[in-house]
Amino acid sequence: MTTTSPVANEAAAAEQALIAGVSTRMVAAWAAHDADAFADLFTEDGTLILPGVYKKGRDEIREFMATAYASYYKGTTVTGRPLDMKPLAPGAVALLTVGGVVPAGESELPAENAIRASWILVKRDAEWKLAVYQNCPRDTATS
Repeated sequence: MTTTSPVANEAAAAEQALIAGVSTRMVAAWAAHDADAFADLFTEDGTLILPGVYKKGRDEIREFMATAYASYYKGTTVTGRPLDMKPLAPGAVALLTVGGVVPAGESELPAENAIRASWILVKRDAEWKLAVYQNCPRDTATS
């Protein structure tokens, strides 16, 4: 029988909180319409994949988000929460979330804007960064 010490459990819980915190930081960057803060969530060569969009590298992601915040994402917010976390290797994890884009002036997420997202995070210099973020429309029958 193997046991895990309370210290190890606390360390694992703290690490999971740091990983989940990346999604919280994305929500905050979006609320501020801060393309720099959004892009800084990614590794230097990170990839952003949205329906119809493929951006590679912080500079492309930053430019895309700055343009989007000034146009079709103007005044919007996002919502999201973690669904599952899957360790991939030491210093790499997959985070699955559910959420979506709340239109400007609205307080509720319309069903047609609901998404599921896959986040591949890697630990770089003691900080969790996005290597890949991809989302797709969510079926409305489940959370």
